Amino acid sequence: MQAIISPGKPSGIITPPASKSLMQRACAAALLHTGKTIINNPGISNDDKAALNIIQQLGAHVRHSKDYIEITSHGINPISDSVNCHESGLSARLFIPIAALYHQQLTITGEGSLLSRPMDVFGEIFPSLGVSIQRNNNLLPATIKGPLRPQNISIDGSLSSQFLTGLLFAYAFAAKEVVTITVSNLNSKPYIDLTLDVLCKFGKNITNDNYKTFTIHPQPALHDDVEITIEADWSAASNFVVANAIAGSIDIEQLNASSLQADSAILQIVNNERTAFNFDATHCPDLIPILAVYAGTCDGTSTISGINRLIHKESNRIISTTTLLDKLGVEFELGDNTIKITGVQQFKSCIVDSYNDHRIAMAAAIAALHADGDIKINRAEAVAKSYPDFFKDLAALGVKCNLNYE
Repeated sequence: MQAIISPGKPSGIITPPASKSLMQRACAAALLHTGKTIINNPGISNDDKAALNIIQQLGAHVRHSKDYIEITSHGINPISDSVNCHESGLSARLFIPIAALYHQQLTITGEGSLLSRPMDVFGEIFPSLGVSIQRNNNLLPATIKGPLRPQNISIDGSLSSQFLTGLLFAYAFAAKEVVTITVSNLNSKPYIDLTLDVLCKFGKNITNDNYKTFTIHPQPALHDDVEITIEADWSAASNFVVANAIAGSIDIEQLNASSLQADSAILQIVNNERTAFNFDATHCPDLIPILAVYAGTCDGTSTISGINRLIHKESNRIISTTTLLDKLGVEFELGDNTIKITGVQQFKSCIVDSYNDHRIAMAAAIAALHADGDIKINRAEAVAKSYPDFFKDLAALGVKCNLNYE
């Protein structure tokens, strides 16, 4: 699909979709929880659907209602020997340790860009946990055989916090005695806060010593029904925060200002004065594409650090983000883990490719608001990974969006 977005001044009210980070964690907890879980305001993105599909493959029963999803589980009981994570990196790294709690062989696979995203950590630590793993050069598909038995371990958290999230879920529900995970170089710490918060809602007790050690204290199984409401997504909302700053008058509803979501950090940076800024995005790398667009509208030169973690996303976002900036006519300079971006009066009309990356597609669409003509986005359907209604919502704010499905 090609999306053609025209310059404009969006105005109106917008409600971002449900947080896919929270939704996927809630699904994982619901699978491991013995009993019923009600998820209010469930997500509908492709990644959310992937998580729901995974827990059903692993034995949970899912019933959809108008405003909520009811999940009933009696433990992991796979309906086949293969689990497909589609293109969801979080789901893969979250559910691999959970699936490893099962005592028979399972193959974890995926599709598209997920097949090129590294899974190194599991290959390094699984043997010490009693799990055999066969994989393709540290990539999916991977064949595992448990059951995983929690032990004291040390892991490197520099590549992604998602590996730690998966292990914390598996440990929290399986540990029979106090065990500790020691972590070095942990990035994306707010996402671990989300993990601990969800596990707490399901009666699990994990103490965190400055994000260096995580001690799991075994708890009796919680058999009561659990109800959880998924917050609006700050990652999705960040696009409209920037749209507001560069061109619009938008009321963004149902956001939790005190949210644990990492991307709520957008409020620390973006303002209507559009002054140059310095920002370390180490713990919220998903903001970088839309922040790069915002920096391109600012007066002066902005510096964004923490960019090296962009290599293993849906695209290599160092390449896809800088290519977008280049097409828009924005000067930038890449340094050691940094990018410096000098703002311009107006972006150039251009044709860009999303690299099949949802965040690049959305950032390009917001950039069109500040352009001297239309911006055409190829493979714009990528937005469905996190925000299927993005173009519909943008159009509802008065922005001209032509979608060509040929």
